[in-house]
Amino acid sequence: MAVGKNKRLSKGKKGLKKKVVDPFTRKDWYDIKAPGFFEVRNAGKTLVNRTQGLKNANDSLKGRVLELSLADLSNNQEDAFRKIKLQVQEIQGKNCLTNFHGMDFTSDKLRSLVKKWQSLIEAFVDVKTTDGYLLRLFTIAFTQRRRNQLRKTTYATHAQIRLIRKKMFEIMTREASTCDLRELVQKLVPEVIGKEIEKQTQGIYPLQNVYVRKVKILKAPKFDLGKLLEVHGENAAGVDKGKKVVGANAGSSAKEGGEIPVFESV
Repeated sequence: MAVGKNKRLSKGKKGLKKKVVDPFTRKDWYDIKAPGFFEVRNAGKTLVNRTQGLKNANDSLKGRVLELSLADLSNNQEDAFRKIKLQVQEIQGKNCLTNFHGMDFTSDKLRSLVKKWQSLIEAFVDVKTTDGYLLRLFTIAFTQRRRNQLRKTTYATHAQIRLIRKKMFEIMTREASTCDLRELVQKLVPEVIGKEIEKQTQGIYPLQNVYVRKVKILKAPKFDLGKLLEVHGENAAGVDKGKKVVGANAGSSAKEGGEIPVFESV
């Protein structure tokens, strides 16, 4: 055998597989806390890589956008067609404090609304809330058959559609610009704006299935931890503040001119 040949005799076996490590062993679970204006506060859990070196788990979680069904947040299956977006803004222990980030409809709900022989009217408007959020609201509506109508179709004229759209702009601007984000979300869930549009446009053309189908946050104000904690309630971090001590001011009552408590035995 020539010198220098078969160099691999001294080395290990070629193509040894690298040891596979389960990626879930280096991850942690965090609880998602929904804002206080939703009935269900524990919205679920999310995964993140554990803090290692310069990579912090909190930095990876902040800004994460989560999409949830409103039925899970309100315990009402009738709201299952609404999708709510929540954004993680603060981490406290193993809790992710979130805030409202947008709303949308499921595609099957939108497709079930669109039918033949009726007019579809859409409008969108940019509105600024009192607490500095710039939002874009999208509205959808459909024409309805009049009572005792014989005609097959229920098409609105271009002039009527323009008037209805104008009313939509007015109502959306009025309802959203006079309240903060929390109050606006509380209006969106029971469809207050849609019912108001339906009521105000009866004189132009009767409408049905009027919804605010989408809400986008275009610009948010500078992050304020105090306001976020207000949205989540006083005990957002799960800190036990203790109970009020009964009779704590008993000693000071004598100084303020109150009666000194009488004891039966000393």
